[in-house]
Parts: sequence; structure tokens; C-alpha cells
Amino acid sequence: MTGRRRITSALASLGLWAVCAAFFMPVFWIFLAAFKTRAQTLTIPPVWVFRPSLEGLRFMVERQAGAFWQYLLNSVMISALAVTIAVFVAYLAAFSLSRFKPAATDFMMFLLLSIRMVPGAAVVLPLFMMYRSLGWIGSRLAIVLFYAMFSLPFSLWILKGFLDGVSRRFDEAAMVDGASRFHVMFRVVLPQVKPGVVAALIFNMIFVWNEFLFDFILGGERVATIPVALAAGLYTSQGTDWQYIASLTLVYTAPLMVAMFFVQRHLLLGMTFGTVRGEV
Repeated sequence: MTGRRRITSALASLGLWAVCAAFFMPVFWIFLAAFKTRAQTLTIPPVWVFRPSLEGLRFMVERQAGAFWQYLLNSVMISALAVTIAVFVAYLAAFSLSRFKPAATDFMMFLLLSIRMVPGAAVVLPLFMMYRSLGWIGSRLAIVLFYAMFSLPFSLWILKGFLDGVSRRFDEAAMVDGASRFHVMFRVVLPQVKPGVVAALIFNMIFVWNEFLFDFILGGERVATIPVALAAGLYTSQGTDWQYIASLTLVYTAPLMVAMFFVQRHLLLGMTFGTVRGEV
């Protein structure tokens, strides 16, 4: 029986690796294409063994005429600021809902989460009209506030799940010792929900990092991020520019994938809202 179980486990692991490889193959192909020459990129059948070249990456930077670094800076700055604001506000709200439990808390949480259920195309026109009337089109601050607002509900759900798992006895013991409410929030409770904070940061960073529609409509050229640059440079007079797509995708995707690799444990906790915290 032991030998049969080992064989079954090995076959299951092999099957899972095969599924993962199948899903990762398009990403792997894009990453390979980023180091090919233009001729190798379009060769059929595909070239798998070749001498790596930086031609595509160099062409990507030169094609943007210096605007690539502005796109990258916008992506980093807007994502970091929006997610930080959203998680900070969500932590304050989650602490209040978890500790004071106002009336209709569950219904309030449902209403907040329903914001994320609305398709972006259904609200982009009203938002565009509102932003235009306020003169916010092309404003970095306006885009940051919008993404923070859109990231707030999901952050609130994650953090409230973690805070509900922290006993109120910690709050009471700290306040008996003379601690203020802010000391309890940030020095006593916050360290215990750190995995939830990291999970909320990563999940929302993924959303804001990859968001295209609202930045394209509300941002304008000065606030454009890399998804907008990718869509704008998709085609040339010779057709689809696969070398440009591959190079830009590599530069844009690799940092986020590396970050996710190092925080994958926190992502697991975030997806389960802390319910497996004691098992991980």
C-alpha cells in the first residue's frame, strides 16, 4: 500500500506540474520572444534554441522616444500611492467594524463589496463626465484617488476577516495598562494582522498595476501607464509588433511575478481571509 500511495502521489504531482506548465507556456513564450531578434520572433515553426539578444528591449525604449520611463514611473507611483491609501483607510474601517460592530454591519459590507461587482464599462461614462466637470481629466491625484476608492472594498473585506480572528482581550489588556486606542490599533493589533495587510496590498497592487480602461479614459497622455502604452503601440504600419509586445510585457510583468513569489504565503492567507492562519 505504501508503494501504491507513492506512485499515486507522484502521478498526481506530475499531473499538477503538467497543468501548471500548460498555463505558463504563453507567458514563457512571451519571455523568450523578448530576447529574440525580429526575424526569430516571426519564424514558423518557433525557434527554441537561439542566442539571446537585447535588440527588442533596446527598440522598445527607443520607440517610445523616452516616454517609456514616464509610463513606468506613472505605473509605479500611481499603484503604490493608491494601494497604500486604500489599505490604510480600509484598516481603520475594518477595525471599527470588527470591534464596535455597528448595526447592519453585514449589509454594509455587502454594499461595499458590490462596488467591485459592477462592470467597469457601466460606470466609466458617468465617471468621465464627473471628472471633466471637475477638471480632473489628466490629473495624477484624481487617478490615485479613484483607484484607492475602487480598491477599498476588497481591502476592507480581507482585513476585517483577519481582525475578527484577533481576540478583543488584547485590546482590553493594553487599555487596562494605559494604552490609547491608537496604540492598540497600530502597536498591538496591527502586527497580528500583518499577513492580511500584505495580502491586501498585493491583491490590490495586481489590480491597479494591470488596469487599463479607467486610466485610458480618465488619465490622458500625461498620466498614461504601461497598459495604455502597450495598447497604443500594439500595431505598426507592418502589422502587429510582436517584438515590442514581448519586450514590454517582460519588463512590466517580471517585477510583479518576483514580488508575488516572495509573498505567496501571504497571498494564500489573503485568499482564505486568515482561516488557515494557524496551519500555514
